[in-house]
Amino acid sequence: MKDNHNKNISVLIITLNEEANMQTLLTDLDFADEIIVVDSFSTDKTEVICKSFQKVTFIQNKFENYSSQRNFAISQAKNDWILFLDADERLTPALKNEIIATLKTNEIFSAFLFYRTFMFKDKILHFSGNQTDKIFRLFNKNQAEYTRERLVHEKLKVNGKIGVLKNKLIHYSYSNFPTYKSKTIRYGKFKAQEKFIKKQKPSLLLHFLHPAYNFLFNFIVRLGFLDGKKGLIICYLNANSIHTRYQKLEQLWKSKKSLPPKQ
Repeated sequence: MKDNHNKNISVLIITLNEEANMQTLLTDLDFADEIIVVDSFSTDKTEVICKSFQKVTFIQNKFENYSSQRNFAISQAKNDWILFLDADERLTPALKNEIIATLKTNEIFSAFLFYRTFMFKDKILHFSGNQTDKIFRLFNKNQAEYTRERLVHEKLKVNGKIGVLKNKLIHYSYSNFPTYKSKTIRYGKFKAQEKFIKKQKPSLLLHFLHPAYNFLFNFIVRLGFLDGKKGLIICYLNANSIHTRYQKLEQLWKSKKSLPPKQ
């Protein structure tokens, strides 16, 4: 295993039709030594915008799932330290300075967790299950990789100590209802594929109880009702993603049963 001697940062971003986000995101990454965008063959102006930045390396790669796409992006980076960002995430000046200062002095940590502030359009969502949201965004690629069994909501496996940064990452996840609903449905389908690969059978009881539990837990226990209409929408769409998961899982098992027997 390599030492943490290389403190230069490679910023990695995976994209698909992110023209609305890329200009703002890339403009704010002047501190990076390298920026790599791995794109899933966007049909909008994502490529044009990315290539207008001299420091950006734009690569197109067929999308299979989120974990494989992220690991592919890591394989393209020349530096040891990776800062992974989604197109709808933004660094505050304080967080940017904390990242730079942390890497200069870090000698013991292999990866860092970031807390995130969930934005509903341009308003902060304070509750609804997002108040403790944290995620790996900064890590040494020689000591971490995304596990292959996760197709979505990727899990970073870290070999070493884990730190937590103080300043929050801004997550502009919800821009409008159709876009966010489409995203949560897509996540639900990938979770169904995960379960199918693991040979988990569909359950009628879970199909109805799990989404209901998720909604009630986030809306009541996690205080989503205090977010008003915003909380109601987010809690509903996240619960609907779980409903989609079981619906798709049932379809996958039905498709398998309808296949002709092997000769």
